[in-house]
Amino acid sequence: MSKYKGVDIKKVRTISIDSRASKIDPSLLAKSVNGNGDFKEFWDSLPHVLKASDLHMLTNHIVHAKKNGKPVLVMMGAHVIKTGLNPVLIDLMRNGVIQGIAMNGAGAIHDLELAYFGKTSEDVAAMLKTGEFGMARETAELLNDTLKQSKNHESGFGEILGARIALENPVYTEYSLLSQAYQMDIPVTLHVALGTDIVHQHPSADGALIGAASLRDFHIFCHLLSKIGNGGVVLLFGSAVILPEIFLKALTVARNIYGTIDNFITANFDMIRHYRPEMNVVERPTQNQGHGYSFTGHHEIMIPLLAAGIKLQLSRPDSS
Repeated sequence: MSKYKGVDIKKVRTISIDSRASKIDPSLLAKSVNGNGDFKEFWDSLPHVLKASDLHMLTNHIVHAKKNGKPVLVMMGAHVIKTGLNPVLIDLMRNGVIQGIAMNGAGAIHDLELAYFGKTSEDVAAMLKTGEFGMARETAELLNDTLKQSKNHESGFGEILGARIALENPVYTEYSLLSQAYQMDIPVTLHVALGTDIVHQHPSADGALIGAASLRDFHIFCHLLSKIGNGGVVLLFGSAVILPEIFLKALTVARNIYGTIDNFITANFDMIRHYRPEMNVVERPTQNQGHGYSFTGHHEIMIPLLAAGIKLQLSRPDSS
């Protein structure tokens, strides 16, 4: 006999499963797909639980925003470009889904290199050893000199760069977010932290010009956010610090000037969960009205999946 007392397990009260609330039933289960099926079959086969359900709901929010004239804005880090996703985002712009893009300074660098040279993303580890990381002469000359040569002191950094790429029409212009957005009259704002981009390592960098152009883009982004109330959508793709901070400040400015801006949707897509995207984009801005979503996964899989889901929903007659 034990010297320690246990509970009398016979006194446990049970309930019937008939009266117990359950989260899963057959209507929510995944469906098997044929090996030769189309995307519609795959999309409709996803289970209506957890993140799969959230993804369906987010695509519905985006389609609803488009059909009701509310903006869908994308904030993105440079990794999105380096994983080959410019054509996916350009297609969404052409289809009237994306009405604005905010990027960090690295995004502009990779977009510009892709447009002019058809390649981007150097081997940082190898080049760092020799002191040559980020020292590509042509990249710095193009980006830094564009600001120096520009006589336009009212436009933002993104518009100035987009205008030059569109005008010069280099070989790979079709892959440039900056150029394609400029030609579609879709604002791309660049939010630069001085010292974080490779072009700041070059003698041609002018901090005053970079800062002034980036600040003008901040003001443009504030205005874009003023329109997201009552159904707009803001998507964050892979920026852990700069753009979540920009978003929080820009939303504050927009609310300060324009009044109440609520009942909008936000979503964060990244490979791991970070503090600032969760707090500054998903949770705090939507705490009273609206909804925030979080999706964890690789951009090269998740963003094309989201885009395909959006286009499928747009094609359905009952999507309004």
